[in-house]
Amino acid sequence: MCAYVLVAEDDRGQAEVLRRYLTAAGHDTVVVHDGSAALEQARRRRPDLLVLDVMMPGLDGLTVARVLRAESEVPILMLTARASEDDLLAGLDGGADDYLTKPYSARELTARARALLRRSRGSQGKETVLLVGALAVDVGRHQVRVDGEQVECTPGEFAILAAMAGQPERVFTRAQLLEHTNGVERESVERSIDVHVLNLRRKIEPQPKRPARLLTVYGIGYRLTAGTV
Repeated sequence: MCAYVLVAEDDRGQAEVLRRYLTAAGHDTVVVHDGSAALEQARRRRPDLLVLDVMMPGLDGLTVARVLRAESEVPILMLTARASEDDLLAGLDGGADDYLTKPYSARELTARARALLRRSRGSQGKETVLLVGALAVDVGRHQVRVDGEQVECTPGEFAILAAMAGQPERVFTRAQLLEHTNGVERESVERSIDVHVLNLRRKIEPQPKRPARLLTVYGIGYRLTAGTV
């Protein structure tokens, strides 16, 4: 699975290690060392995957993720030395699709990268459109429409919505939804699903604080329904 991967890492030694591993895995890999350069390079040539360090000079990784997420659906793998749950949730809320804490092995990173690339490309060539009331999830085009209007979703958000739209009214646990968003074994928290759901409600619900489509099943998880709006 050859892809164009952009690595933004200010530690030049670590960046070179990542470049070698990703290149050995068959990817066209470009490395930059600060947030402004990452933003410029990503806009010049959209990557298939962005590996983004949080702590960088100039623009930090969270800022870069938020800006790019508003412009595209590029998969983002965030790297950070901060390991707290709040930091993880901040990264996901900012648009990251996966989160890897330092120290990590380059093999683990390449596995995460492979999973994100597989997930973002897995729907290519399919023509399936999943309909749940006024919500339409176009698997082939990776698009979501509500009442005919397109809404932008991150790859992680789309993976959750596509899984649930494929089985409307089914109750999914957070652990089950986490499997759909990750694709590989990882250290994470199920609360990250709550962040994705919160963001999805802002996009697909007429009244996000009073959801009618993406419902909480207390003590279990979430279910997607046609709703009455």
